[in-house]
Amino acid sequence: MSSRLRTLDDVGVAGKRVLLRVDFNVPMSGGEIVDDARIRESLPTFRRLLESGAAVVVVTHMGRPGGKVVEELRVAPLARRLQEMLGTDVGVAPAVVGDDVAAQVRAMTAGQVLILENVRFEPGEEKNDPGFARRLADLADVYVNDAFGAAHRAHASTEGVAHLLPSCAGLLMQREVEVLGGVLTSPREPLVAIVGGAKISSKIGVMEHLLPRVEKMLVGGAMACTLLKARGARVGASKVEEDQLETGRRLLAEAGDRIVLPVDAVVADGFSEDAARQVVDSAAIPDGWMMLDVGPATVEQFSQAIAGAGTVVWNGPLGVYEMAPFRAGTEGVARAIAAGNAISVVGGGDLGAALSELGLEGSITHVSTGGGATLEFLEGRELPGIRALEEAG
Repeated sequence: MSSRLRTLDDVGVAGKRVLLRVDFNVPMSGGEIVDDARIRESLPTFRRLLESGAAVVVVTHMGRPGGKVVEELRVAPLARRLQEMLGTDVGVAPAVVGDDVAAQVRAMTAGQVLILENVRFEPGEEKNDPGFARRLADLADVYVNDAFGAAHRAHASTEGVAHLLPSCAGLLMQREVEVLGGVLTSPREPLVAIVGGAKISSKIGVMEHLLPRVEKMLVGGAMACTLLKARGARVGASKVEEDQLETGRRLLAEAGDRIVLPVDAVVADGFSEDAARQVVDSAAIPDGWMMLDVGPATVEQFSQAIAGAGTVVWNGPLGVYEMAPFRAGTEGVARAIAAGNAISVVGGGDLGAALSELGLEGSITHVSTGGGATLEFLEGRELPGIRALEEAG
């Protein structure tokens, strides 16, 4: 059995009905799409399939409806945006499976696109129910998975159906695997990792997997406070995971000077935009004050490490980016990466939105569409949605 990822070059789609799994779980507000990056990134796969003479049956999820129909999580807004971007009609099925859906699919001709209703309305989806996977497979001749953001889920539409049809990765999935895999196996040296976010407990796996590979690991966000306290610093009222202090001490001991912690911090006397704030030494945060961003000296220190990197991989913001007074650290590091010559790979989610807001997306080599999937990939874990495509070989 081959372990090579099967791609569109391996599967003929001309004249075929293609079941295309995408991840259009985009942020919404008041029924309107806030950020369509995941839809935009899927367009090359759509165009390749349509130009090849396929009829495309689209499968996606939205939110967490728990196997029930939730009106505000219907796919109609996604279909409208996809239609605008593709410049071709996009039909909307009344359900995910069933006789009416099957008849609608059978009537499709080459070049047509139909999006099925939110696949998570079906209770069999998240259970990876074989019967439901079979009903999905019966709609098509070929299965293409382009939903990297859902590849860490062993669901019927991401894993189960891949074993029932000729299957391969879409262009987005292929690029994610190639770029993220390259960071782990053959980065342009030296490799610098930037790790941020709220909880160190959610990043231990990726830190441990990347540490042997990096020259420097720059740590920010609230998770840095746990490591600072583990090193003996006074962190005031900053968020600390007390049950991770021993793990933090172990990581620091193993890493030596490869882990770089903030030297200064923007601290506040409350968790709000209106709180009083000041910049202090990160090892001496006053009682009652909490670290909500890295300080300017840290941004300068991190920027110097980035300037000398061959590859930079970044996962997680360095401060409370959603609050304007505490986004300078994330912005400063983003600009340092954009100004450098390194191959740059940035985890999606909050960081992807921040880069888009700053107009820096075009200066980054690759902005991943995954959240949890990106993190698990960088931890070195097997992702069920990818493994199924390899097994299909």
